[in-house]
Amino acid sequence: MALTVWSYEVEGWGVGELWAEDGRLVWHELPTAAGPPRASSHFQPIGEGVAEGRRVRVGSVTMPELVDRLRGYFAGRPTGFQDVELELGWATPFQHAVADTLRGIPYGETVTYGELAALAGFPNAQRATGTFCARNRFAILVPCHRVVAADGLGTYGSLGIAYKRRLLELEHAL
Repeated sequence: MALTVWSYEVEGWGVGELWAEDGRLVWHELPTAAGPPRASSHFQPIGEGVAEGRRVRVGSVTMPELVDRLRGYFAGRPTGFQDVELELGWATPFQHAVADTLRGIPYGETVTYGELAALAGFPNAQRATGTFCARNRFAILVPCHRVVAADGLGTYGSLGIAYKRRLLELEHAL
């Protein structure tokens, strides 16, 4: 199956991008005013387009349904994404455990890196959970923004702490 790339716009946030292949999401770029940098350094799309994307499913949802959920999330509506199938074939058992645990952290709640490590079954692996979050391909669906440092918010990759703060404020977690 071809890689499908689906761009979407969210009012007040910008343009994001979803990448899907073989019924699983392989990448998600959060919406920004500048638009996505395109994950082309990681993936080369074989086929793109609205018509193709309408038929693509990621788990139990189509790409348009996922975009509607994401727009709802960015509009401040608590939204779940557990039924969206993610491509985690690259992940170690530790990374799977962290991803699964993160997907279970409820909207509007936060955990520290140490708490996340313990909840995932790997106490004292807080640095490794931080590394996982820094490399997270599935922002919002694997909500690393809900993971904070023991002494503050922590970081949020190239989008920065202001974006993380905005997400946590959206969820009323701050």
